[in-house]
Amino acid sequence: MAAIRKIDEKSDFELPEAVALETKSEGSADVLSWTVAEETAVRRKLDWQLVPTVTILYLLCFLDRINIGNARIQGMQEDLDLYGYRFNIATSIFYIIYLTIEVPSNILLKRIGPRFYLPGLVVGFGAVSVGTAFVKTFEQLCVVRSLLGIFEGGTMPGLAFFLSSFYKREELYFRIGIYVSAASIAGAFGGLLAAGFSQIPDWGIMGSRLHTWRNIFFFEGLITIIVAMLAPIVLPQSPETSKYLTDREKWIAAERLHIEHKALPNEQVQTRHVKRSLLNINNYICAAGFFAINITVQGLSVFMPTILRDLGWEALTAQFYTVPVYVAASLIAILVGFVSDKTKMRGIYLAAFTFLGIAGFAMLRWGTGNGLRYTAVYLCAVGAFPGGPGFLSWGLNNAAGPAVRAVSGGWIVTLGTMGGILAVWAYLPNDGPTFPIGHTINLVAQIFVLFLSIFGIWYCVRENRIRARGGRDHRLVGLTEEEKNDLGYRHPEFRYIA
Repeated sequence: MAAIRKIDEKSDFELPEAVALETKSEGSADVLSWTVAEETAVRRKLDWQLVPTVTILYLLCFLDRINIGNARIQGMQEDLDLYGYRFNIATSIFYIIYLTIEVPSNILLKRIGPRFYLPGLVVGFGAVSVGTAFVKTFEQLCVVRSLLGIFEGGTMPGLAFFLSSFYKREELYFRIGIYVSAASIAGAFGGLLAAGFSQIPDWGIMGSRLHTWRNIFFFEGLITIIVAMLAPIVLPQSPETSKYLTDREKWIAAERLHIEHKALPNEQVQTRHVKRSLLNINNYICAAGFFAINITVQGLSVFMPTILRDLGWEALTAQFYTVPVYVAASLIAILVGFVSDKTKMRGIYLAAFTFLGIAGFAMLRWGTGNGLRYTAVYLCAVGAFPGGPGFLSWGLNNAAGPAVRAVSGGWIVTLGTMGGILAVWAYLPNDGPTFPIGHTINLVAQIFVLFLSIFGIWYCVRENRIRARGGRDHRLVGLTEEEKNDLGYRHPEFRYIA
């Protein structure tokens, strides 16, 4: 079995032309080799096969989640009598159900495989979105939002774990950054689609006429179902089953991960893997960061149309003004992921971008004038949106092997999703149009992320230094080779990415 890769080993582009990796099996040694060019070719083929598909699926996921914010200002609030805190209650129910699903869903995903399971979730929430177009009462809205939480709950952690099963640690943030940036893209498309679909004339049968906000749910859900049903054509079950790779490329794709993670990719989740995930301090650092970032990301996604409308713009104009904000946020999130993977650092970028969010929410809280406040919305989005993929990939990077990563990804998102519940109650109807309470909560959250990121860097660097001087070697005493390989992130030779 190959040794675990140390954090200070040379990266792929620093290695010589041929990469030689030695493994031991049954007492004999075999040398497995491939060139850097071959591995790069494999990675690029996987990029074209996986990343666009995963990004589109998550875009549809987030679109069907946040379209309630667009529908609200297109007549939904009046038609369903969403007075007082009813809108907040309906959106809270979604997040409560959502966070209870994530870990069980990832365990199920590990057992079933991703090819049909993940698209199946997407078909499910697409169907729920279509059904939302026909709700008549507040109570019915709460029911469909609960169903939406069931199907969407497994999607984000599931897609993150799926990508971690194809990419090495230093390749992951950029890819997760691309697909999570679909949240920003969904915000942009959501505004455009909502503006377009809401203008479709009244249609349908008597008693179920569809118009304005109902068209938003119906057509966005229909698009989701169609796209998701096509996804299994592209998605592979594992690196070894990719139709886009040759036999040798399949072997390289699987073996490079086997060597890095020092674990069998098909290992099933056992009780010890769950326990190891729950006791990983780095998971709680990333979950707390994801929680704080979610307050801003989910809050802006659902309430930005309302915030902009309350600045004095009409509903349709407010929809259009959300688009450039989301486009800017998505581009920055992807760029940060690319740079972070190249430099193999996480915390420093998460800390740095909080200064934009802090400035933005301070301007929203105490600034005046529509121009200034609209600029502040840009700063808030650009400062916060890189944090979601950043904390999630940081957690997955420092959780080994596959079974532990599956549970860790779901656990981080579960705890982080609670930030979405707080976000729903940060912007209350009687707090508008300036929303001082909501902006203050988000300002505090961004400051918290700053200090949390610094603490995360300190913890990872400290732990790596302890391991480098042999401070964790006692964990190997009395263990068999198989038990040593099963230690994952607790292995003395494992190094955290800081």
